[in-house]
Amino acid sequence: MVVENFLPANFGYAIFVYLYSFVMLMYLGIKVGAARKKFGVKYPTMYSDKDQIFNCIQRSHQNTLEVYPQWLVFQTIAALEYPVAASVLGAIWVTSRFSYAWGYSTGDPAKRMHGAYGYIGLFGVIIISITVALNLLGVL
Repeated sequence: MVVENFLPANFGYAIFVYLYSFVMLMYLGIKVGAARKKFGVKYPTMYSDKDQIFNCIQRSHQNTLEVYPQWLVFQTIAALEYPVAASVLGAIWVTSRFSYAWGYSTGDPAKRMHGAYGYIGLFGVIIISITVALNLLGVL
């Protein structure tokens, strides 16, 4: 197959992490939709001036979407050279977004820090991406 000529053998793990991240994004989006219905927040209103819990649920989804494109880039760069390590780090990051959202959706914004372990995954793939770049430039 053509794909096998371009991707490392273990890149399939990274693909499963991308699929896991899709499930996570869909879950967070569904939670926002359910909260809109529960708290009566109509589209296109982004935040409620009446209910802090809705705002926390919506914000956990929005924050994830804010960092998601950058994570995808670094995840892909890292996985092209180190697919297993990148996949483990990616799974940590994706899982942390569930923890972040569950903590945040309590209505206590401080509980969003339950997902702080996700920085291990995010910074991990950033560091690996820097390593890949330096290798390509012949610095390492």
